[in-house]
Amino acid sequence: MRLVFMGSPQFAMPPLEHLLASKYQVAAVYTQPDRPAGRGRGLVSSPVKQLAQSRGLTVVQPASLKAAGTPEQLGGFKPDVIVVAAFGQILPRSVLALPRLGCLNIHPSLLPRFRGASPVASTILAGEDFSGVSIMVMDEGLDTGPVLARAQIPVSPRDTTGSLTAKLSWLGAQLLGEVLAGWSRGERTPHPQDESKATYCGPIAKGEGEVDWRQPAIDIWRRVRAYQPWPGCYTRWRGKTLKIIEAGLADGGVAEVGRVVALEARAGFGVGTGDGILAITRVQMEGKKAMSAAEFLRGQRDLLGVVLPSG
Repeated sequence: MRLVFMGSPQFAMPPLEHLLASKYQVAAVYTQPDRPAGRGRGLVSSPVKQLAQSRGLTVVQPASLKAAGTPEQLGGFKPDVIVVAAFGQILPRSVLALPRLGCLNIHPSLLPRFRGASPVASTILAGEDFSGVSIMVMDEGLDTGPVLARAQIPVSPRDTTGSLTAKLSWLGAQLLGEVLAGWSRGERTPHPQDESKATYCGPIAKGEGEVDWRQPAIDIWRRVRAYQPWPGCYTRWRGKTLKIIEAGLADGGVAEVGRVVALEARAGFGVGTGDGILAITRVQMEGKKAMSAAEFLRGQRDLLGVVLPSG
């Protein structure tokens, strides 16, 4: 089977590695253009581009798949199927119609739940017990195509978007291996999604990470996990940003909303919320390194008793 792979971030690397290990003929890899990053704002290649180049694959980085000549260039690779994993661009009709076996997308949710841009973070925010991946045949809608297969895993109370995304990436790679062979032989039947169960999630904005202590502790705890590693949850103290990297739920206790309270010596410190106390265990002050909340408190004892602002 001859295929074109489209992907950009770390999530897309295990599926591409699986395809290469399975001896599929990867005619080309499409990925996002290099972007400026870091303090120097130098151009940085996507993880998928770096992997593809290390394997000697042809790499294409179109600014848009709708640009003049781009569909024709893609058609020149003569793919039987296009595999997509977090590519970062919408595939136009001219591209969807190219391969004889269609375009397959690895989506990190149990479709039709959490269609859209932030399915992993949305899964954690919603307090779901399970997450998973779906492989669907793409159409012109937003994650609306018929599904060929799903696989699920439990969501750990310690999972962040970063850790859960990594798990789902490997799960998607394994599921892709099972699906491709059967799909090419006509042994897999795609099933339409149940539109009555569909939910959508948009992109996450940087400002969403500011904590509103009026919310229940369980909701803030989920936000801390869902917004790690980006955009991160934070509050403000002394005019600076205090990032909350890890947190949990304190057992019992009541405190004024936003009030910083002492917990057991090794437990860090707590903050009163609209319902319960959030136990904060790891933080990072603006311009400083990340550290345990207990270590931070030893150097900042005057934090105790402060009322932190609600976003």
